[in-house]
Amino acid sequence: MKKAIITTTITACSLFALLVTSPVMAAEPDVEEIVSKANLAAYYAGDDGKAEVNMTITDSQGRERNREFIILRKDKEDGGQQFFYVYFKRPSDVSKMVYMVHKHMNKDDDRWMYLPALDLVKRIAASDKRTSFVGSDFLYEDVSGRNLSEDNHKLVESNDTHYVVKNIPKKPEDVEFSSYTVQIDKKTFLPVKAVYLDKNGKEYRIVEAIKVEEVDGFPTVTESKVTDLEKGGHTVSKFSNIKYNIGLKEDIFTERYLRRPPREARR
Repeated sequence: MKKAIITTTITACSLFALLVTSPVMAAEPDVEEIVSKANLAAYYAGDDGKAEVNMTITDSQGRERNREFIILRKDKEDGGQQFFYVYFKRPSDVSKMVYMVHKHMNKDDDRWMYLPALDLVKRIAASDKRTSFVGSDFLYEDVSGRNLSEDNHKLVESNDTHYVVKNIPKKPEDVEFSSYTVQIDKKTFLPVKAVYLDKNGKEYRIVEAIKVEEVDGFPTVTESKVTDLEKGGHTVSKFSNIKYNIGLKEDIFTERYLRRPPREARR
């Protein structure tokens, strides 16, 4: 402990310094700052990234299906435009299928799906972004994330470990939910649980981080789960061989690579 301060002037200054630097007096960040940091933590770690994903889809009767794929990501700028490339490896009915996203800030994202059995490149309409991703409980929009500008945000709780933010769509006619709340870890700013309410205010969908680990210095979700409370099924995605800042080239994320995936997606 520091030597006791004996003069009135020094004591007063020290007391003032203690008050203004005390954690109790520290102001909470506003909700827009919280959701912005959460978006960066969840989708913009590093300048680019790669991961292998093992997805298990379980229906209400306990029957399982699996999907194995590699996901590549490259950012143009933090919090801004970015690209995603998903190459499916197994099983045979989805092998060599490709899903690609060009994420934008001021307009709808561009999405493509390559179907090798038909040798067909299909554009996915903006109205379909909240439909099932390859038969799982994840949605197309879950892969690249929902644009922050599409919702109004309200901080409804702040406890010792988490912020809780309520999100209400600005265009409710475009989505199937009325609102959703997200728990955000205060240390990492990673979203760890989202609960969606239907148009009647009933919980129907939960997205949660089951496991979080540090990878290359970045807190990273390595296992996530989506539960469909209406149908009774759920989907678990496990991420492995995760790498950041690997120097992916932007031309990988173009239509010409839908039919012939780059080696970064095949290895």
